[in-house]
Amino acid sequence: MSSRFLADIIVVFHFAFILFAVLGGILSIWWRKIIWLHVPVALWAALMEFAGWICPLTPLENWLRVKGGGAGYSGGFVEHYILPILYPAGLTREIQVVLGAFVIAVNLLIYWYVFMKHNPRPVIHW
Repeated sequence: MSSRFLADIIVVFHFAFILFAVLGGILSIWWRKIIWLHVPVALWAALMEFAGWICPLTPLENWLRVKGGGAGYSGGFVEHYILPILYPAGLTREIQVVLGAFVIAVNLLIYWYVFMKHNPRPVIHW
């Protein structure tokens, strides 16, 4: 398997991880046990943004790209559509903090919906 192909797989996995971190709580509507996986993933994603850390997948992808023969892209789907979402131009610390807060806010809303709307409190009849 070529290093470039492996780098592309890392980018797709990275994108899927981000989607799961932001929206994975929706899956708990149908499958409650996913909460045990989703909450740590969402917290990790928010922590990465708040702390300004670089995800370990990023250096791995970069290493594979260099090992594969360079930093240039030939114009495939992954490079043109997924990479700009994961690595936007002009990303600042302030934007990272907003992204971290966004991850937490979206998931709080999702879990509020899951636990309040799908687990209504029993009505007590006197």
